[in-house]
Amino acid sequence: MAPLDAVALAFDPDNGVRAEAAALNARYGELGAREAVELAVDELFPGKVALVSSFGAESAVLLHIVAEVDRAVPVIFLDTGRLFAETLEYRTRLVEQLRLTDVRSVTPDPDRLAADDPHRALWMTSPDRCCHIRKTEPLQRAVKDFDAWFTGRKRFQNATRASLPLFEAEGTRIKINPLVTWSADKLKAYAARHRLPEHPLVAKGYPSIGCVPCTTRVRADEDQRSGRWRGLDKTECGIHEPLETDGSGI
Repeated sequence: MAPLDAVALAFDPDNGVRAEAAALNARYGELGAREAVELAVDELFPGKVALVSSFGAESAVLLHIVAEVDRAVPVIFLDTGRLFAETLEYRTRLVEQLRLTDVRSVTPDPDRLAADDPHRALWMTSPDRCCHIRKTEPLQRAVKDFDAWFTGRKRFQNATRASLPLFEAEGTRIKINPLVTWSADKLKAYAARHRLPEHPLVAKGYPSIGCVPCTTRVRADEDQRSGRWRGLDKTECGIHEPLETDGSGI
């Protein structure tokens, strides 16, 4: 596959990295998941792309695809300190099974937690700020040396993700969504074909899994992410917002 033309990647002075994402989508936006990962790892961002994974309900598929391309691609895991024990156990199992060689567990700043969440109850009074301290700030540090990162988001998950492109502008970086067009059935079929283990909480009614205080079971008639921050006007943790913000307004 020919590399993207230099002129197509040239930054527009007004749109910055948005022009790069638009050019990538125009040329490669219909690629399949494996092809998109190969392109990013081998041609577009060699040595400068990471996978950010929650090791959640559907994480095994993208982890497997990336591992087949290159097991040494850095995998960033945000350990918020409030995750289910099952998630931590699942992470260990997948890392061993897929033989991933560069998994980086990133944690919140302990001084920040001591100052802003000494009683571990910030999720009740300011869930956005809790997510910012426990997820967004650690991710800012983790991706600072990368030009791009993979996410596992899919269009079918909820209405706010229905129009996701393959390539997105994320501040000064490109965010890549290799599974964006995949359906739940396709994910299940891939996992079964490759004998990937299921997160133990999925069978208990958790199709989307985050931190313990902010994750509930989901009914059959609800969308996949309706169990996240139930009852709040909140659908995302914040890591998919521009990472250059300091969170002072949260």
